Amino acid sequence: MPVLKFRVYWEEDESVYRDIAVKPAQNFLQLHQAILTAYEFDSKHKATFFRSNDNWQRGREIILEADNQTRVAEPLMMAETPIGSQVKAPNQKFIYLYDFAKNWTFLVELIGVAKDENAKLSYPACVRKEGLAPSQYGTKGLIGDKLVEMEEKYDLNREGMSEDGFGEEGEETEQEDDGAEETGGEEENMY
Repeated sequence: MPVLKFRVYWEEDESVYRDIAVKPAQNFLQLHQAILTAYEFDSKHKATFFRSNDNWQRGREIILEADNQTRVAEPLMMAETPIGSQVKAPNQKFIYLYDFAKNWTFLVELIGVAKDENAKLSYPACVRKEGLAPSQYGTKGLIGDKLVEMEEKYDLNREGMSEDGFGEEGEETEQEDDGAEETGGEEENMY
């Protein structure tokens, strides 16, 4: 059975994305749950997909649960809509909105189709993660492994800081000591 591979970009920063592999027969509810898991979001809020074109314009809506809103076209239901049925182009795009109050927006693009599934994976599966996921509620993303990731990315560890002349608070480095002596000498000559 073929496998569809979607790249799910965070709209605010396209260097932050997750690649998710799904089977065409799986539904949008499963893709919705896979996106939330990949970005470490909870599932407490409403969500919707829009089929989209190359210009990221919103097309037919695929909703999580029935509502009484009037739309131009009757929306599809996530749980009842197979993903393969909505793939109309080789680079099919969808817009995924989560938590309508915060308006988290993700751009979902089909980037590949594999002929065979990987027996080691349970689909849908997140097969690649790039960039630090945005924190859903503020500081959650800076706990544990995420802080370590940031320390590595920006070299925030102690060794990296001391190489640049930064030490512990109150410490003076050799460069600062040399500069203090020169300044002291100049002040004596001024008077």
